[in-house]
Amino acid sequence: MSGDIVEVTERGAQKKPIRLMAAACRNMGIGMNGHLPWDLPSEFRFFLNTITSVCKPGKKNLIIWGRTSWFSCPENVFPLPNSINVVLSTRLRSVPEHAHYLCEDFDGMIHLASLPPLSSLVETIWILGGAQVYKQALEHPWCDHIYLTNIMADFDCDVFFPNFDGNIFKKQDRFPGVSDEIQEENGIKFQFQVFKKES
Repeated sequence: MSGDIVEVTERGAQKKPIRLMAAACRNMGIGMNGHLPWDLPSEFRFFLNTITSVCKPGKKNLIIWGRTSWFSCPENVFPLPNSINVVLSTRLRSVPEHAHYLCEDFDGMIHLASLPPLSSLVETIWILGGAQVYKQALEHPWCDHIYLTNIMADFDCDVFFPNFDGNIFKKQDRFPGVSDEIQEENGIKFQFQVFKKES
């Protein structure tokens, strides 16, 4: 799977679940100067384990990164198992190292996921930011879950998770495989949360 730059040429149709993965502090901030404002290794492990988990052997997840999100990720996490990395950017002209595809926009990514060869290979589409990519994903009909870690502290941020309707995406009291206990690391309390879209 060599790096490819994808253009939208036609509309695909094979639906894939779109899920958002993020962590936000009290003011819904998710980043500062292109980096996470907190250091929570166990939360980061949960993030990596969740986005790389597949139900069926041989399947892969399509991992969607905005340009800033991509370059803020530590390089030592690559290659991610069970993953195909797609970077969304209008500025980049070549596929970044460790990525598989470069798309100009969200529609290009949907096109890529909907058609062969990825339509039969991809199990879940995971959205990792930034804010504009999250917003587009929330508005897409395929979006069914938001995994949003509640960082119970105040941090200066310049990027924020978009508002979403709590009547449409309902917080789950219990969700399989996700601890609902308040945890603490490096003096920071946090809690994993999952919001499910009501059909």
